[in-house]
Amino acid sequence: MLGTLGAPERRRLKGRRPREVEEAGPEPVPTHRATVVRPEPFASRDEAAAWLASLRGDEEALAAAVEVALGVLNRALRARRAATADPWLADVSAERALVARIGYGRGEAVAEGRFGEAVELQRAGARRVKRSMEAPDERFAALLGGREQALAGEELVLRARADVEAGRPREAALQLRVALEALIAELPGAETLHEWRGPVGELANAALRGDPDGDTLSEALAALEAALRRHRHR
Repeated sequence: MLGTLGAPERRRLKGRRPREVEEAGPEPVPTHRATVVRPEPFASRDEAAAWLASLRGDEEALAAAVEVALGVLNRALRARRAATADPWLADVSAERALVARIGYGRGEAVAEGRFGEAVELQRAGARRVKRSMEAPDERFAALLGGREQALAGEELVLRARADVEAGRPREAALQLRVALEALIAELPGAETLHEWRGPVGELANAALRGDPDGDTLSEALAALEAALRRHRHR
């Protein structure tokens, strides 16, 4: 169940007439709430309370429950993206959520954000890489300043990782094949990546028929990510 909260939804920029402004103040934006509901209801309130009690205080179990819900939501977004042919409709992640809650209640009430009982997870915040290892701020400045050029293979590897995390192994395998060839062409001394041409090619071919081997896909993606880390640390 999806809902829009807060400010009225902004109109698309396309087709809007320009207007004179003296100050660029903050523009109100809507907040979207997605509620993922289990297909079968609890038999009783006591059963629902016991389920929530089993999750409370267990950070790993709570995180796993959120990931399951995100998987459902991202499948819905994928369907919407395909139905509307909208390439800008992006997946969502726990790191980008304003808030995540897990609880139970009556269907109509929960859809409106009212629970019988619920727990609110601590905000994960944007995923950060250790500064001593990656120094993303320095590289960001170098990329913006033109002192360094982003690789096409970097973007492709990130898309493959996003596909893996969203449960899209076929798309990830196909993306990985192009990413591998791009990195071999772009990275100096990328001889170690040549050994992945065969396995990644097989993954991509398998993806045309069905889901590829998940272990090989994870290993190949990790190898490309490692090559990029070495490139950034050079």
